[in-house]
Amino acid sequence: MQHYFNYNRRNSLVVEVGTTPIGGKNPIRVQSMTNTSTMDTDGSVDQAVRIIENGGELVRLTAQGVRESNNLENIHNKLRSLGYNTPLVADIHFNPNAADRAAEIVEKVRINPGNYVDSVKRFSHIEYTDQEYAAEIAKIRDRFIPFLNICKTNNTAIRIGVNHGSLSDRIISRYGDTPQGMVESALEFLRICISEKFLNVVISMKSSNTIVMVNSVRLLIERMNQENMSFPIHLGVTEAGDGEDGRIKSALGIGALLADGIGDTLRVSLSEDPELEIPVGKELVNYFNQRIDHPHIQGSLFPEFCWSSPIKRATIPVKNIGGNNAPIVIAEATNYLPISDTTTPDYIIGSSLKKEIPSIIDYTEWDPTKDNSYPLFRLASFENIERNEAAIKFLSIATHELNDELICRIKECNTIVLLLHSNHINIVGDLRSAFHRLLTNNCTTPVVIRESFNNETKESLQIKAAADYGALLLDGFGDGISIQNQNGDDRVCVSIMFGILQASRLRVSKTEYISCPSCGRTLFNLQRAIAKIKERTSHLKGLKIGIMGCIVNGPGEMADADYGYVGAGPGKVSLYKKKECIEKNIPEDQAVEKLIELIKSHGDWKEQK
Repeated sequence: MQHYFNYNRRNSLVVEVGTTPIGGKNPIRVQSMTNTSTMDTDGSVDQAVRIIENGGELVRLTAQGVRESNNLENIHNKLRSLGYNTPLVADIHFNPNAADRAAEIVEKVRINPGNYVDSVKRFSHIEYTDQEYAAEIAKIRDRFIPFLNICKTNNTAIRIGVNHGSLSDRIISRYGDTPQGMVESALEFLRICISEKFLNVVISMKSSNTIVMVNSVRLLIERMNQENMSFPIHLGVTEAGDGEDGRIKSALGIGALLADGIGDTLRVSLSEDPELEIPVGKELVNYFNQRIDHPHIQGSLFPEFCWSSPIKRATIPVKNIGGNNAPIVIAEATNYLPISDTTTPDYIIGSSLKKEIPSIIDYTEWDPTKDNSYPLFRLASFENIERNEAAIKFLSIATHELNDELICRIKECNTIVLLLHSNHINIVGDLRSAFHRLLTNNCTTPVVIRESFNNETKESLQIKAAADYGALLLDGFGDGISIQNQNGDDRVCVSIMFGILQASRLRVSKTEYISCPSCGRTLFNLQRAIAKIKERTSHLKGLKIGIMGCIVNGPGEMADADYGYVGAGPGKVSLYKKKECIEKNIPEDQAVEKLIELIKSHGDWKEQK
């Protein structure tokens, strides 16, 4: 919490990963993962080289078994012979023996506490006595300590990588499918590391649900502080998807934690070629590096604010803004915005509407032949705002103008909506300070957050806007959002705003796809499958479809999805309805049609208009 208003990196231990130290005052490291078969030495080397030459600072490869771990040596040696000294990371699930062997070869090994010793997840509830539970922890110690000894001998770092989708039945039975369960899963292993005096450890807490991901990392930080631990943190949103949705979802979750000063290394997991992840990660890091040594922000926490489990700020409803309403979208109107099913803004603002002063207009009711606009009042016009008879009195103010005296006056009028913006380089910290001021003054006036950019590219705008709004929306702040991009396409801004609200799980406007980034475990052509499924189902607003390469995180990570499409074997797919497997081992060329049939059979299909 010490860096909540003012951007400063969290202090952590330094972990040596070959020639690339992580944590401490070292730069935030950006990494990716190959999606080739680890038995394909040349293919894996070629892809690793592309990742490295795009700026990747660590390269991860899957190792399903000892055979794949053994071949890491060939990949490692060939990369070194080509002059590439970038550390390699082995990704291990289900197979401690593979982890042991990999630790003798590569610079870092990632293990998953959910399946390192615990049996395969079956979604079954198990009652343990305290003695029985302690016996399970003893089993972990007995298997984990020999691995740590190998890592000590070979100067190998490890990552304890907790995934929401692969928490063990044991953990879920005791702690639930919750951030607390994720944190306890990590702490079981961290305490063993501490007892064995092994500190070369990085931790990650990942989920496809951005709320779970952010709250889990924050709770872990709190628990580590209580136990005097300061291990570095790896950040990532799993199964983020591809294209705009994948970039927004990743930037939103990762950015919310970077804003807190948390994060020593990160991966943006896209269902695309791995080297395309690196520029996205680099842009995120560079965006937050601009805030280093920024002018100090004076802020005081609202005493009841819970950082690791925030709740939405309570506001009064003003028409469809605030209260229990979903956050609204206010769009610029420098050009006429065509209505579509998924990107229809609630209000528009702009001078192209031929008004003498900028106006905000209800877009769904707007008749250009009539004047039913809501004038946009600025602070200088506040004296006249009470006399305005508009149903919504928009008041545009900057954070530095929001003093206690003004807040008292705002509270007297129950038809005001604040349009709040900041000119501070650390816009997140500055807006956080303003929201805590409103909370402290018991002001329940709705707030629309407005951020302006200048001529950003589409991808850059996706990343930067999602990072800023994610930090605020996931803290429970904001009854609406508005993005302005000078000299940009307003329709792009609208699409991004709806994407941000969907990624923060506050407003569903389209089909949601939970798709993994692909790796050497993927059992079918993931990118082709995603494209085919999107082509057939993108009109099913509100439906969640999981598209997963294998069973490691598949059934668990998509547990709240309506339908799942999961790799079951080479070229074979299994279909799920929520957690239940409905049909197994479908040939890949038939699987999309079978998925459509499954959706129709449960009454969730609608014909495309």
